[in-house]
Amino acid sequence: MTVSPELRTVQTIGATHSASPDLLRSVFRRHAAGVAVITAHGERPVGFTATSLNSVAADPPLISFGVGTGSSSWPVLAEAEHIGVHVLGEHQEDLAATFARSGADRFAEPTRWSRGPEGVPVLDGVLAWLVCRVVARVPAGDHRIVIAQAVAGDPDGAGRPLLYHHGRFNALRD
Repeated sequence: MTVSPELRTVQTIGATHSASPDLLRSVFRRHAAGVAVITAHGERPVGFTATSLNSVAADPPLISFGVGTGSSSWPVLAEAEHIGVHVLGEHQEDLAATFARSGADRFAEPTRWSRGPEGVPVLDGVLAWLVCRVVARVPAGDHRIVIAQAVAGDPDGAGRPLLYHHGRFNALRD
């Protein structure tokens, strides 16, 4: 067998950087991710924008997401039995920004929401939503990875997903 010259060429990689929070942030700015809002209810409703939402298993239906323990939502999420997961559409960039903004009254107008199953705040007009029972909170540095099992939801919202890439909200391009 002969190997063509182009396959023998070894490409050089760029400068290697030592692992750090800045390196991780820089690498993941290049990773396009779907945008979700996670909600919960304690004495008051809380929520935050997440790009770390993952499907974990189909049977039982499990999801996961990361949340910073220093976030204003964490004290409620740390105790919540149920949470809401909302997949945002490209038309909901303002909603994503509201739930990402520190100190904002995220559930005030113009946010439209209602109480869903298990009393969880469910946002109106999203592409899809789930209400999930929290089954684990796994320590991970300054975050917790929350694993939750879906108990109810609606996958039938209209539109295309909102994405987050390179520090900005984006839409899919065909």
